[in-house]
Amino acid sequence: MSSPHEHDPSGTGGQQPEPVRLTDPRAMRALAHPARIAIMQHLAIEGPATATECAEVAGLSPSACSYHLRALERYGFVEEDPSGGTDRRHRPWRATAISMTLRTDPERPEAERLASRLLIESFAAMADEVREGYLDRMSEYPREWQVAAGGVNDVLHVTPDELEQIRRRVERVFSEYRRLDPAERPTGARRVQAIADFTPWFAPGGAE
Repeated sequence: MSSPHEHDPSGTGGQQPEPVRLTDPRAMRALAHPARIAIMQHLAIEGPATATECAEVAGLSPSACSYHLRALERYGFVEEDPSGGTDRRHRPWRATAISMTLRTDPERPEAERLASRLLIESFAAMADEVREGYLDRMSEYPREWQVAAGGVNDVLHVTPDELEQIRRRVERVFSEYRRLDPAERPTGARRVQAIADFTPWFAPGGAE
């Protein structure tokens, strides 16, 4: 699960249910919390986990993590896994939304626009933390990973239709390698954060 946008934000692969479209500003604001994003990412990528297991990932106490899980449950992002047994104190939680999208049409209400910006910025901040953590310890990684890693920064001159085609092609390529099911991963496969950000580089109404 990564930054939400008009396309699939959560990094799922294979045959997945249709992404959930977020339109409720309250739900977006509820999710736009670093600990809750970390919890959602863990449940979406690793599968069901208890509050204690999620707490370790989010850097929280189990009781604080339970509070955040309940907040996510309130807006339908997570639910208790009924297959986890009858002891609710140790019952695992699971993500109900594996992938999500946000509307980008200009007619959406102002409250929705502001809440979606907050959520996108929260995801971007967490992505920056992952990148900075790698850069801080880059020399400790095996040479083959240092060679393979890196970003692409370019300038495109395209029409809106062409840009959408490019974005969707990149999404399809990413989807081939998500492999949430560990059985689908080849030997030596490790988790990598992949981001493709296509940002208009011109003033509104400008020709260039």
